[in-house]
Amino acid sequence: MTAAVLEIDDALAQYDPVMGLEVHVELNTRSKMFCGCPTEFGAPPNTQTCPVCLGLPGALPVVNARAVESAIKIGLALNCEIAEWCRFARKNYFYPDMPKNFQTSQYDEPIAYNGWTEVVVDGETYRIEIERAHMEEDTGKSTHVGGATGRIHGASHSLVDYNRAGIPLIEIVTKTIEVPGDKAAAVAKAYVSMLRDLLLALGVSDVRMDQGSLRCDANVSLKPTGSATFGTRTETKNVNSFRSVERAVTYEITRQAAVLASGGKVVQETRHWHEDTGITTSGREKSDAEDYRYFPEPDLVPVAPSREWVEEIRSSLPEAPTLRRVRLQEEWGFTDLEMRDVVNGNALEPIVATVELGVTPTAAKKWWLGELARAANESGQELNALGVGPAEVAEVQKLVDAGSLNDKLARQVFDGLIKGEGTPAEIMAKRGLALVSDDSALIEAIDRAIAANPDVVEKVNSGKPAAAGALIGAVMKDMRGQADAAKVRELLNAKLGI
Repeated sequence: MTAAVLEIDDALAQYDPVMGLEVHVELNTRSKMFCGCPTEFGAPPNTQTCPVCLGLPGALPVVNARAVESAIKIGLALNCEIAEWCRFARKNYFYPDMPKNFQTSQYDEPIAYNGWTEVVVDGETYRIEIERAHMEEDTGKSTHVGGATGRIHGASHSLVDYNRAGIPLIEIVTKTIEVPGDKAAAVAKAYVSMLRDLLLALGVSDVRMDQGSLRCDANVSLKPTGSATFGTRTETKNVNSFRSVERAVTYEITRQAAVLASGGKVVQETRHWHEDTGITTSGREKSDAEDYRYFPEPDLVPVAPSREWVEEIRSSLPEAPTLRRVRLQEEWGFTDLEMRDVVNGNALEPIVATVELGVTPTAAKKWWLGELARAANESGQELNALGVGPAEVAEVQKLVDAGSLNDKLARQVFDGLIKGEGTPAEIMAKRGLALVSDDSALIEAIDRAIAANPDVVEKVNSGKPAAAGALIGAVMKDMRGQADAAKVRELLNAKLGI
């Protein structure tokens, strides 16, 4: 049964949304958080396990040093304080995907805390306060079989794969986020998108949302407009795309508003997001921290990163993605709208790489956001899946610069590249695409155009030089587009005495 919802405008007229976002990041270490098992995605079920990550009696964990380093990098990039001393805790809960029946995590002593970052939405900057970024291990994966929805309800049986159990995980938790209601969902989307870019730049995760290595839990509550008292929150679990984060927050605002407007009470619970229908459904009542019975992990020593190590890591951090974009925009001379199109089109890195090969930013943008983006959209692919890289784009543009191609012919070369017909030079030869550079051939085509269009020549001779454009078009058609229009104009003007 689908829950009642209010229109978003009606919901925001009565209530102010309050958010808290928890983003889980799987690190790209070669081994798990507390054992030496590999972390390769997609391996056959239960082939990447050992007594430690299966929680067998007598098996003792050892902390992955690279995971600690990655956690510090993330904390520093989010302007967090890095703890001089912290430790792990046992988070107790009973669920099939946790073989130990507890998760080794951090509770009140995280490695990074009290940070902040910023996102920009519609030209406005919003500051997001970071509560903490803590280390923990991921859980296994349950697959529910026999039902219609893939959920446990209605399934005939369940399968558990423990390959993922124990993979290093960083959970980044925001403080309360209060922004104008009509911006809340967009800010949530922008924040997760910014985190993905940041984590990629840091090199600590592949942040593949489709594979679950970046997941967002969205906490949403409502309070009456103007009230200081927070409402009861829900937590929508494991939302795994930017668009879905925005949709899930919007849906929860409209659903909770309908509950409150009808005199009901919002239940504190976890909820499942359904990508196909765009709704959330009830999961389980949400546990509070005391329900997990946290206590210090007795089998692990505390983590105490030296200040020298922390500063060494700080000095190695790459340029922040947001600052890099500002710098590149200034260097390239792009407008805010142009840069937004580049970022939204996932073309920033290809353009950077193409510019580094000697192509102007404007020319690189023209191809990546023009011909190649169109081809990607038509085929339903990402830009990086077309099989055309910065080197090919640079080679095509250099042929244009050299006068061997014009833009029209270059588009045909890109078509050949996408179809795997060879290098740009090979495609030019196979398709016969090179520009005609022989003046005598162009003059012959001009003579034919003049002879076929005496009325146009008469207009030009009577003081209307703009009419010569029709003659240029006739020449280009005669030459099958394989003429330099500027050269044709030059020769035509000389012929007509313009």
